[in-house]
Amino acid sequence: MLALDKEFADRRDAGRVLARSFLSSEAARDAQDGIVLGLPRGGVPVAYEVARALDLPLDVFIVRKLGVPGFAELAMGAITTDGTVAMNHAVIQEFGITQDAIDAVVEREKLEIGRREVAYRNGRPAVRIEGRTAILVDDGVATGASMLAAARALRRSARTVIVAIPVAARGTCEKLRKEADEVICACIPWQFYSVGSFYQNFEQTTDEEVSTLLSQARADRAA
Repeated sequence: MLALDKEFADRRDAGRVLARSFLSSEAARDAQDGIVLGLPRGGVPVAYEVARALDLPLDVFIVRKLGVPGFAELAMGAITTDGTVAMNHAVIQEFGITQDAIDAVVEREKLEIGRREVAYRNGRPAVRIEGRTAILVDDGVATGASMLAAARALRRSARTVIVAIPVAARGTCEKLRKEADEVICACIPWQFYSVGSFYQNFEQTTDEEVSTLLSQARADRAA
């Protein structure tokens, strides 16, 4: 595990650090037939470096946060590319969110997921996940709503689900261990404020960068 004052230069640097943690773990034995799945957008540069180090294919697994109406940054749940929804019922109850309001947010995020599927893959089909080890990668997790939804969704098809993240809140790591077969986290700080606070460069990843990295990963493996 990293020293607690470690900062990553950027997401690609975090991916290289995470890959080293992964390769030194017991989970590496289950990854030989695996696929690395980056959570767009910020998880894809991290996942690219992990996939390259493990010599595995890279794809995206799209998850969208379901923001509280009027407080979009606060998650009341998340929805994945296959329609799996994971809700935070404590938040829903606290804010008194109606089912109609929830349904409206879900439908809006389904449309965004569809748009991203087209933009990222450029018409190419998704890589097969069934019966394989799925390695879910993001640039870090705070509440973990998106990663939890992704892990639950992949349980339906993947043989093994491994969550791999550069940095995470301690309590969130414990929640993830209940959903995934393995959790690899390079840094679990005692004090966690935000994912971005552990990066020197945490600029937003663009759709174009995601598409380019997916294409580059395919080219790397074809070479």
